Amino acid sequence: MNQKFPLDEEALRRLASILEDTGLTEIEVEAGDHRMRVAKTPVAAQQAMPASIPVAAPAAPAAAAAPGSDLAENEFAVTSPMVGTAYMAPEPGAKPFVQPGDSVSEGQTLMIIEAMKVMNALPAPRAGRVVRVLIQDGEPVEFGEPLLILE
Repeated sequence: MNQKFPLDEEALRRLASILEDTGLTEIEVEAGDHRMRVAKTPVAAQQAMPASIPVAAPAAPAAAAAPGSDLAENEFAVTSPMVGTAYMAPEPGAKPFVQPGDSVSEGQTLMIIEAMKVMNALPAPRAGRVVRVLIQDGEPVEFGEPLLILE
C-alpha cells in the first residue's frame, strides 16, 4: 500500500532556514521511510526552468556587490553560487573562458565550478567587461565568495 507523505510545513521551513543560515545549497533528512530534501537553485538556473517546476526556497543572488569591497560605482562582483573548486578553463592547459579586459555577454560561461564531481558552468549574470579575476585556477571557493569583477 502506497501512503502519501504528510507535509510538515514547519520542518520544511526549518530546513530552508538552515540553508539560508549555513550557505548550503541543499539539505536532506530521512526518518524511517520518509525523506525530505530542500534545495536552492541558482538564479540563472531558475530563469531557465519552466514555470511549472516549484523552487523550495529562494536562491541567493548569483552575483552581487561584495560587502565592504573597494568596487567602483560601475563595478559588479560575480559571486560563487556554491561551494566547490573553480576552474578558469574547460580543461587543463586550455585557454581560459575569460581574462581581464575581455568583454562578456549575459549568459556567457565565465568559469566552471566543480561540486561533488559535477561540473557547473557559471554564466555571466549580465554583459560587461572583466576588470579583475579574484581567484586562481583550481582554487576552492565558498558560497557567496566574490570570483571576478565586471564593469
